[in-house]
Amino acid sequence: MTTARRTQRERRDHAESALLNAAAELVVDRGLRALTLARVGERAGYSRGIVTHHFGSKQALLHRLAHATQAGFVPGLSDLPPGLNRLLRLIDGYVGALGEIGVFNRAFLLLWAEAATEAELAPIFRERDDAFRADLRDDVHAGIKDGTIRTDLTPTEVAVAIVGQLRGIGLQRLLDPQAVDTERLRHAVTGYWRRALSPAEV
Repeated sequence: MTTARRTQRERRDHAESALLNAAAELVVDRGLRALTLARVGERAGYSRGIVTHHFGSKQALLHRLAHATQAGFVPGLSDLPPGLNRLLRLIDGYVGALGEIGVFNRAFLLLWAEAATEAELAPIFRERDDAFRADLRDDVHAGIKDGTIRTDLTPTEVAVAIVGQLRGIGLQRLLDPQAVDTERLRHAVTGYWRRALSPAEV
């Protein structure tokens, strides 16, 4: 039985995936300071030259890693129009996903926490948080427009509060998994935001 040869694009994608996984593992196991192009290549079974070819620099690797660790964290949202339903689905899915937190998500949260004091991380994670808040603002704007979200709320403030809560829950889960029951918490947090955002019934 013959095995079909992979295309150049498939080989490139496979190598990048292996390198990003190795980078995430290094961050989780040894921290940001242990992350070098050479160590990523060694852990993934590639030369430093291959890592440099794919990413060019440690900063570019961190940027790509930040994007990769967020991609698809809560699946199915792209099929939903902006509004309260999508916002609540995101909150529920985010907290639920923390129940089985893998190496990519652990790496993202660890790097996010370090971004407050690490100059090389700060611009990357400011951009990531800004993109997250922008999606949330779109949902709040749409909900206000269609009447499912209170008109007295400020989308920017709601977005900041939600990102702060979700990231905070993630860090607590990372630090003390037994203290954070994500299955119970996902319903409580989603319910809280449903009540906080929905107009009062007349």
